[in-house]
Amino acid sequence: MTSSTTSSPQPDRPVRPNLAFRQVRGRHSPAEFAALVRRAAREIGERVSCDARYIGRVEAGEIRCPNYAYERVFLHMFPGRTLADLGFAPRSSVRGRATRPPEDVPLALASGETQGAIEPYDPQDPYETHDNYEESDVLRRLFMTGGGATVAAATLGPLGFTIDAVAADRPVRRAGSSHAAALEEAVRRIRLLDDRHGADGLYRRAAAPLRAAYALLDAGATRQTTAERLHSGAGELAISVGWLAHDSGRFDDARSHYAEALATARMTGDPGLEAHAFCNTAFLARDSGRPREAVRAAQAAQRVGRPLGSARLMSLLALREAGGWAGLADRTGTEQALARAQALFERGHSDADPEWMSFYGEAELEGLEAQCWSMLGDWPRAARHARRAADLQDPHFTRNIALYTAELADDLARGGRPDEAATAGMRVLDLLGQVQSSRIQGMLAGTARVLLPHRRASGVQEFLDRHASTPRVV
Repeated sequence: MTSSTTSSPQPDRPVRPNLAFRQVRGRHSPAEFAALVRRAAREIGERVSCDARYIGRVEAGEIRCPNYAYERVFLHMFPGRTLADLGFAPRSSVRGRATRPPEDVPLALASGETQGAIEPYDPQDPYETHDNYEESDVLRRLFMTGGGATVAAATLGPLGFTIDAVAADRPVRRAGSSHAAALEEAVRRIRLLDDRHGADGLYRRAAAPLRAAYALLDAGATRQTTAERLHSGAGELAISVGWLAHDSGRFDDARSHYAEALATARMTGDPGLEAHAFCNTAFLARDSGRPREAVRAAQAAQRVGRPLGSARLMSLLALREAGGWAGLADRTGTEQALARAQALFERGHSDADPEWMSFYGEAELEGLEAQCWSMLGDWPRAARHARRAADLQDPHFTRNIALYTAELADDLARGGRPDEAATAGMRVLDLLGQVQSSRIQGMLAGTARVLLPHRRASGVQEFLDRHASTPRVV
């Protein structure tokens, strides 16, 4: 609903894709390019809420001219070029498109933002377009106003679960402890859902709370302790969303989210968050076929994580390093890192163990060791550890049970035991009704290919037929 002082919008115009902007993005994914935009903004002291969706809308021609903050960033990124060179329309051609206030109560998520501002990171721009306002619609729905300690719900898809974000009666000028608590709870709930159901059904919807979290950081906090909680929570949420991308095969997106978490950790001097970000970066590098990077990231994580005093954390980081060495086919390096991981694990739990490591128990230790031996081609040894992992796993971690059993099936198939592999594969198929993970589906597809020449072995044809008829979740 517009006020009487707001001019009418111009008639709709045909939307033309911005091919010039798409060309300058080059081989970067939208998420990677958005991360470069945010980095460039920090270099010149600007703040922009750029994400993959914004890049997509620019390239689709939906954003005909960026606001002044984005203009400064783009011209900094591409010196010597004009907005026209980047495919944008002259600002004069869009100034007539007046802004409209939101139908719900707007949120001033950036410090000093004035009501009616459309792009929350450039409140002084009086000529922002309605297109830019739509960029923050997710934030408005997520942190809606209400009475007292009401909450706004962002639904996480078909699982019917919601992430709650505490809201106040007035627009958020400064974030308080209630916002920090809501953010921390969002992280816990996303991890809980991933443990049970896998990443594929969660990733896209989990990105909205992440954008909201970083908007809260820009709003500032009432107390230093709250600010520290917000930064830690936003970083952990970035890692959680990155893991959802990682597990669903979106490696470029995962890399961007992990890098965002690492930057947050370093800006705030949070060694626990930095170790976590490096830990996941190492895991991603291994899965992306960059084993040397995996080793370096795992070693960096160990350097920053050692003063934290958690033997279990150091054990997991040693396993990440072992995975990198295995990817490099360095058996000696792998064995040494695995020995360190086992020795550190045996020291047991401590109060210094990070909350996010609740998944790391004996089953995960066995599962990660199985992956190392598998990469080294020692199928019998890999199968033994994978079987132990599946047997030891707490039933709550449905996704991990499916993962370890898929690892077992593949190791058995490659180790010349097709009948046992088919039996394990059938158990994974039984779990795919509860678990949505492209990672697990990809492993099972590889096992099926290995088993194709062994159709006559007991149970193999039945497994192949059922696998072929199982729909892939996209």
